[in-house]
Amino acid sequence: MKIMGLDVGDKTIGIAISDALLITAQGLKTLMRVGIKKDTNDLLNIIKENNIDEIVIGIPKNLNGTDSPQTEKVYLFKEKLQNKLKSNSMQDIRLIDWDERYTTSIAEDVLIQANMDRHQRKEVIDKMAAVIILQSYLDYLKNVN
Repeated sequence: MKIMGLDVGDKTIGIAISDALLITAQGLKTLMRVGIKKDTNDLLNIIKENNIDEIVIGIPKNLNGTDSPQTEKVYLFKEKLQNKLKSNSMQDIRLIDWDERYTTSIAEDVLIQANMDRHQRKEVIDKMAAVIILQSYLDYLKNVN
């Protein structure tokens, strides 16, 4: 079993994938957004190539837990991805909402501590945020099982 983590933004999608034992999350890539059809097709190819069983999508809530305009965009993206999975006979892949508050700032801190300059951080911040989203989900699974 493998799980994919997504950090969905307006311009990019950070992608992380778990190991088969569901212990660690590794950053895979940052996908540049083009349009919903191409974006979901690209993700579908990655899902197939990596035998993904579940997808954890970071949901960007406001600090007080309420939905933001970005939250609505991510829910719409999730719906389009779910439809793409169904139309490709992959409806068994579960999509899981995961609170992503603070992930970008945590990712930024990790990259600063790694002595990356601003330009380097910009290139990998979304992938790192996806890693943090997925790793927090994997840690949750370990604690509930």
